[in-house]
Amino acid sequence: MMYELLLFLHVIGACVLLGTGAGIAFFMVISNRSGDATLIAHTAGIVVLADIVFTATAAILQPITGWFLTREAGWSVFEEWVLLSLTLYVFVGVFWLPVVWIQIRMRNLAITARDRHEPLPPSYHRLYRVWFVCGFPAFFSVLAIVWLMLTKPTF
Repeated sequence: MMYELLLFLHVIGACVLLGTGAGIAFFMVISNRSGDATLIAHTAGIVVLADIVFTATAAILQPITGWFLTREAGWSVFEEWVLLSLTLYVFVGVFWLPVVWIQIRMRNLAITARDRHEPLPPSYHRLYRVWFVCGFPAFFSVLAIVWLMLTKPTF
């Protein structure tokens, strides 16, 4: 029964990470395409909140449930698929942490542009491009982690 509970929590965490990441990306891209500082400021505010409430919580709990799950299942953390998953998890974090800061900065720049009735500054657009590029390796790494969790391949 403990294994099933840990597996459930771990899978839910993976779903939250994948779903929140995809949702955040979708809404930021769509709002950015509008060029409307008011819409972008509002959307970016929600995105930052979602990252704090959902992504950060799942990101903290995921390795904890994973650790207990490996112990309960009798897997070694030195199994290749587990080590690769952990490596990819750290890789995702390397991209996600700056992205959170970028989102906060983009939100603040959009709020300032909205309040001053000015267009978005060039620094916003530079940050958006970095944010956009950082999303691809992180998203595909999360997909790879989910694949590793499901298939547990031997190398």
